[in-house]
Amino acid sequence: MSAATTRSRTPDRLCAEAVDLARAAAEEAAAPGVVGEHAGAVSEGDRVVTHFFECKELGYRGWRWAVTVARASRAKVVTLDEVVLLPGPDALLAPEWVPWSERLRPGDMGPGDLLPTEADDLRLEPGYSGEDDPFPNSAVSEDMAELVEAEDAEVTAGTPSNLPVAPRRGTIAALAEELGMRRARVLSRYGLHSAADRWEEAFGSKTPMAQAAPATCVSCGFLTPIGGSLGQAFGICANEFAPADGRVVSLAYGCGGHSEAAIMPKPPRPAPPVIDETKVDAFPLRPAADSGSVPTVTDEDSAELGHS
Repeated sequence: MSAATTRSRTPDRLCAEAVDLARAAAEEAAAPGVVGEHAGAVSEGDRVVTHFFECKELGYRGWRWAVTVARASRAKVVTLDEVVLLPGPDALLAPEWVPWSERLRPGDMGPGDLLPTEADDLRLEPGYSGEDDPFPNSAVSEDMAELVEAEDAEVTAGTPSNLPVAPRRGTIAALAEELGMRRARVLSRYGLHSAADRWEEAFGSKTPMAQAAPATCVSCGFLTPIGGSLGQAFGICANEFAPADGRVVSLAYGCGGHSEAAIMPKPPRPAPPVIDETKVDAFPLRPAADSGSVPTVTDEDSAELGHS
């Protein structure tokens, strides 16, 4: 039988009667006037008893001051063990603590905030680090690059393997860094799918804006393509009047700001006048004497008619 089961659960008489000692200890640890009535005692073991007192401090409803007293074997003096404030059965407790990684939501970060990523983040995977050096006889190895740089060295001391460390120019690591590939970690397949799902939900084909759009973004002149595998399904909107300006949008998204949605009509041309008052019309005065044609009014005829 274990020692824990042999201990008596009956409170020790001297420890149970040490209510005044427990109250004095609670009042010394707490603020004045916040220790309430005695709320019972519990046996913690052989000659160990915990006394409970109500807590009257604001904000700690249902909490109790717990004062543990003890007595040595064959001793008649009760001593103080510890004083602590503990929640009772109906105590007002704070919500269960949630790690920051689970509480964080998009848009919570502000200026100056740092968001660390875990080493085993599923959204990332190892990228090219440049640790795999090329073979010594490779055209881009460090030893061969040193031979190329030694323009004024007529005779080299020793074999190429004994030459000093060459500069990084011409190595695979230098080329990868120039192309922007030398990153410790890159997006994994899970990270790519997660990003695509978020962007599709925010600016995808199933949004109300896209459902009412005259055309999709794939045919819009304001769509700016992006590189990588995500460029096959997404782009960046560059229309300052569009709701998704500066956002990553699905090629199946659309809005009323489509470049070809409404072409400005040309100004209407006025209808030709019924009576053209800008020209002189020919008007016959008398038939011609030598032919059956109708003569036209000349300037001389007009002058004669004006003097008559």
